[in-house]
Amino acid sequence: MKINKLFKLTGLNGIVLLCVLFTAGCASNRRIERKVGQLFKNSALLSNHPVGFALSDLDKGEMIYQKDADKYFIPASNTKLFTFYGGLKLLSDSVPSLRYIEKGDSLIFWGTGDPSLLQSRIKADHALKVLSASKKQLFFSPGRYTGSFYGLGWSWDDYNDYYQAEITELPLMDNLLTVKSGPGKLSISPALFNECLSEDSAGAASTFNVVRNFNENIWHFPARTSIPANYEQQIPYKTSTALTLSLLADTLHRKVGLIHMEMPAMAKTIYNAPSEQVLREMMLPSDNFIAEQLLLVYANQFQSRLNGTDAIRYIEEKYLAGLPDKPRWVDGSGLSRMDLFTPRDIVTLLKMIDQHINNREKLFSLLPAGGKTGTLKNAYPATDHPFVYGKTGSLSNIYNQSGYLISKKGRTFSFSFMNNNFVTPVAELKKEMAKVITYIHDTF
Repeated sequence: MKINKLFKLTGLNGIVLLCVLFTAGCASNRRIERKVGQLFKNSALLSNHPVGFALSDLDKGEMIYQKDADKYFIPASNTKLFTFYGGLKLLSDSVPSLRYIEKGDSLIFWGTGDPSLLQSRIKADHALKVLSASKKQLFFSPGRYTGSFYGLGWSWDDYNDYYQAEITELPLMDNLLTVKSGPGKLSISPALFNECLSEDSAGAASTFNVVRNFNENIWHFPARTSIPANYEQQIPYKTSTALTLSLLADTLHRKVGLIHMEMPAMAKTIYNAPSEQVLREMMLPSDNFIAEQLLLVYANQFQSRLNGTDAIRYIEEKYLAGLPDKPRWVDGSGLSRMDLFTPRDIVTLLKMIDQHINNREKLFSLLPAGGKTGTLKNAYPATDHPFVYGKTGSLSNIYNQSGYLISKKGRTFSFSFMNNNFVTPVAELKKEMAKVITYIHDTF
């Protein structure tokens, strides 16, 4: 019956054409599968550690090639693709920054975790301008954030490194201070920390570096080591409610009081930076601080307490139930080695992201571009017309790339290329990965 209808609608020539096109498409995919498989088989470098790879036709949704694509890998910053998708689903045009009520002569406000407040690149200050313009007395009420200052499974050894700022409900200026060299001395911003930096008289060091005491805001630098010209270093400061109030008062040039009050459901919202700008600033430089804070912002969208684990669980249950494998997702940034995803999960997610945005020019503008922008700038040759858009992920002995690949013949693929537990220099591995991705671009 169906065949007779098809004959009537298309005629024999139409059916033959459909069969030819279908057969040609299958043959093309089998050729890609065979050729890409040979690349992996013949690569000594890609044979000495766990490698997962998935390649899919983005428009047709057809998986073309898989190498251990159902195995779990530590994703590192590929995790940010999941955080990114959560933002696409949960944020409106702008990021909610503060919740507040007005009560008598007072304005009482609560944080949402918004990372854009005076963030070093975004520099968004709309929410603070609203506070500054208020004629009422200002009171900050802490307590919405219920997690730790670090994510689950983070390395505490990295406490002095810029990429591991602490997580707070009301972050300011990336939760980092900046140390710069000046004429014969170092300067600190915010200036509030000026009295907290001193020379370490214990001895000279081979390299100049400013180090914070682990659990307090006291910084030292080597006394008998020259300060390099144009020196700049960003260091996480130890956060606290008292410090937040001091930084706020210093920024607003007015007193900010402390109150302990549960946030009512009818609390209004002050928005800050455009959501797209914040998501882009997370993805291009792979900003861990933004990624972690966004999970708190997501939690603000459906409950009163700010908790990253709650946000992850909500996103998984509401938006990621269709993934082929159940992920183990524990933080927003991928700093944790407890995160585990499969390549085919990531390829499926990339398809979902593409469908949600439904505008590839816009989508690609939000991601690093091979040879041009972000963390993919140096992974591929410099070009005005990139053919790879995606996300890298790196920790010690881990390097991954996942994203979108445009071929010379006009096909668009999604891919996830994951490498764990290698001892090869990462520069060599990047070249081998680029060789595989470039071959697919040039050939298919």
